Amino acid sequence: MSSHYLRLFQQPKSAVLLILGFASGLPLALTSGTLQAWMTVENIDLKTIGFFSLVGQAYVFKFLWSPAMDRYCPPLFGRRRGWLLITQLLLLVAIAGMGFLDPASNLRWMAALAVLTAFCSASQDIAFDAWKTDVLPPEERGGGAAISVLGYRLAMLVSGGLALWLADKYLGWNATYWLMAALLIPCLIATWLAPEPTDAIPVPKSLEEAVVAPLRDFFGRNNAWLILLLIVMYKLGDAFAMSLTTTFLIRGVGFDAGEVGVVNKTLGLLATIVGALYGGALMQRMSLFRALLIFGILQGVSNAGYWLLSITDKHMFSMAGAVFFENLCGGMGTSAFVALLMTLCNKSFSATQFALLSALSAVGRVYVGPIAGWFVETHGWSEFYLFSVAAAVPGILLLLLCRSTLEYTQRTGDFMTRSAFAGGYRFALRLLGTGCLLLGAWLLVLILNALDITAFSFGTILLEWGALLAAMGILFGSVLDWLALRRDEKRAAT
Repeated sequence: MSSHYLRLFQQPKSAVLLILGFASGLPLALTSGTLQAWMTVENIDLKTIGFFSLVGQAYVFKFLWSPAMDRYCPPLFGRRRGWLLITQLLLLVAIAGMGFLDPASNLRWMAALAVLTAFCSASQDIAFDAWKTDVLPPEERGGGAAISVLGYRLAMLVSGGLALWLADKYLGWNATYWLMAALLIPCLIATWLAPEPTDAIPVPKSLEEAVVAPLRDFFGRNNAWLILLLIVMYKLGDAFAMSLTTTFLIRGVGFDAGEVGVVNKTLGLLATIVGALYGGALMQRMSLFRALLIFGILQGVSNAGYWLLSITDKHMFSMAGAVFFENLCGGMGTSAFVALLMTLCNKSFSATQFALLSALSAVGRVYVGPIAGWFVETHGWSEFYLFSVAAAVPGILLLLLCRSTLEYTQRTGDFMTRSAFAGGYRFALRLLGTGCLLLGAWLLVLILNALDITAFSFGTILLEWGALLAAMGILFGSVLDWLALRRDEKRAAT
């Protein structure tokens, strides 16, 4: 492990990164898994519990309000720390407020506070991602990403498994939520002590500029569409493998739930943390492109461990080995991937651009579930995990296509601009924008129908056409990028 990497851990900035990463991960389980467990214990019906899962859509659509956090600066503590403090204070109040309620008798108030918690948590992520993008120099982004992932994973363990144990054995649900809220107090102190980015970064002069300028800046770059596709595809194989891991280990292999919980959750979490830290250390010695390539290949290969489990006899050691290796490689890939997202952000619009890119990266994780379930039912577990290995290949190929652009950006800190196919790129952007609007309309219809306010039947059409148009826009723009690359190569050859 390099001395430069160890020095990073000795800096006060690293402690801030760790604590703010913890603050970022803490609310997630409190509005999803832990809240679902509480509602299950209180005998809330499954339809209502399922509806509460819509709360998590705030993390997917956070890019919608991220321009406001780029445009407006709170009166105290600066643009990044000011928003962090505001969202953390609101989170403390909202989580503590959930602790004063009973899901069985205060369901509407619980839903309102869960929505507020998820909204403030997604907003805190926007501010935190922008802060670390602005404050970390390029050579520290790999290590910084690893430290923030460590804090995030520890928080998920605390607000997930530890919270369930405390609620069941000692404190009860209400006091457990109060304790989780109290854990945000050290996070507020860390935000107060954190350095505000010192670069002279211009603030957008209007909200319209905060919305349009980040898009114009990003889509004006060389290989912008290929990079968008890379962000969606890079961890796709990992997303496929993880989408049904618990079900596979219980139903497919035959382990009981307790064995899976100990190995998959505890050992898997430890492996992810080790992988993130080790990946950050390795990134001090190699370029971002090389780290993404090596870690991406390892991510794909690691899924083969589950394939071996599906064709061999059941054994705890083989399960532990497969889970540890897959999570280790996934943690390494995550460190490199977060560093990539930071590298792609213009500091003038880091909140908006990081929110957009991270939302795109969540597409595979959120929407592969139905495809994965159909694939397993049709082809079986062994073919599914072989497919998950193959699903990592497109991301590697896209990374190879984007090599020159990524290396130029890491070397110069600037972005290569493009000038070819202006009309075609405008058409691709309109397709993508129309698809996103239709997907937003589908989500609105879904929420209104779930609340029994409306009974619209065209939600599926909006979803299908929105996804189709968005995918067509990205694919068309990617083809134009490939043609532009071919043209540049021919010009260089002559």
